[in-house]
Amino acid sequence: MSAPIVYRTRLTGLERLHEGKVRDIYAVDAGTLLIVTTDRLSAFDVVLPDPIPDKGRVLNSISNFWFARTAHLIPNHLTGRSLEGVVKDPAERALLEGRAVIVRRLKALPIEAVVRGYLIGSGWKDYQKTGSLCGIELPAGLPLAGELPQPLFTPATKAEAGAHDENISFDTMAQRVGAPLAAAVRDTALALYRFAAAHARERGIIIADTKFEFGVDAAGTLTLIDEVLTPDSSRFWPADTYRPGSSPTSFDKQFVRDYLETLDWDKRAPGPKLPPDVIARTSAKYLEALARLTAP
Repeated sequence: MSAPIVYRTRLTGLERLHEGKVRDIYAVDAGTLLIVTTDRLSAFDVVLPDPIPDKGRVLNSISNFWFARTAHLIPNHLTGRSLEGVVKDPAERALLEGRAVIVRRLKALPIEAVVRGYLIGSGWKDYQKTGSLCGIELPAGLPLAGELPQPLFTPATKAEAGAHDENISFDTMAQRVGAPLAAAVRDTALALYRFAAAHARERGIIIADTKFEFGVDAAGTLTLIDEVLTPDSSRFWPADTYRPGSSPTSFDKQFVRDYLETLDWDKRAPGPKLPPDVIARTSAKYLEALARLTAP
């Protein structure tokens, strides 16, 4: 049975601090936040008017799955507190079930920690033009969607809503956050990717690339935050149909992107409405990713 669809929240008794493309963030107290993962979907940096059923619950479940399994690599922002002590209204709690977490307030780093294991997307375009990926020289002759000789850390700036992230060099990142912290982010992101990629591959999913977000607490402890290794923050490919040299299908909003590319739309807000079949197929892909990743 599908979870209730949640496009936007208006919780009573809590101050809403931020509405992102997918998540609504509320203040709980001086030390904690409530993060709600809605069913909103963005494409080409535009939030579309139609929700994707089950999407928020799936993203939240996948993130929590990875948070639990990567705690040996890095602490994360989850508090383990239940909704009952924070959201008093039973009807509101029912809407949030499975899609909300209470987390520690941390200072988020102004960096997207991107790890790429395969040559696709903007990385492929960069390689075709320069023979490099984000300034990192690569061997000649690599195919589209080919596996890289080793996973690469390619940081980016975090853009404002409606804007695109901008790739930066590791040296630029080090100048912004300090060399020791930059090195810790790089090493942790690569360790997380390798751990998750091995787990996913055993369950028929290739993690082509992903992005992590990190924060620090008052003591400066590096902490994993936001979402982790979901179809929204990563590129997941089915391993059984993967072929280097062609662009693989994805366990994410690929159906939506493909549909939008057929429209006469300038990729600016407001976004167009989606046909029911595109919504249904996209929802099914998210659910399949959850089932595969969390399989024993």
